[in-house]
Amino acid sequence: MHSVSRSDVEDFLFAEADLLDQWRLPEWLTLFTDDAKYEVPCTDLPPDASPDTNLFYIADDRVRLGERVKRLMKRTAHAEFPHSKTSRMVGNVRIHARSDEEMEVSCVFQTLRTKDGTTDLYFGKSNYRLTTNGDGLRIREKRCLLGSEGLRPHGRISIVL
Repeated sequence: MHSVSRSDVEDFLFAEADLLDQWRLPEWLTLFTDDAKYEVPCTDLPPDASPDTNLFYIADDRVRLGERVKRLMKRTAHAEFPHSKTSRMVGNVRIHARSDEEMEVSCVFQTLRTKDGTTDLYFGKSNYRLTTNGDGLRIREKRCLLGSEGLRPHGRISIVL
């Protein structure tokens, strides 16, 4: 991981955002390792809260994340059919720590979502643990810390942040 530059990480995160904006969720899922976690804690929790003892909006392992992707891609996913239009911006990419096996990375995000004549803004900070395999960078852990005080007026998270 020592040879991976911040530019490499930025390109990876930009590509991830693009896959999500294009609703290419099955391809996005391949960016995750088999032991991956994807978490979105409630907005009133500290950044290091555990999903084992706290309520999270999303606390998926790789298997649950795969089921989430399958569900969102079906026409029966009423909350997201037809799919929302989204536009993600990723910035302030920082590498905080690295070892031979993985690196800790953070970035800020803004996701605009339009559906049924309403536009919502989700924003915050994402913390990643990245690793590599023969095909490049992979996500071992992604935790999205929402910057808003709650989900009002959104009411729910029906898209992938």
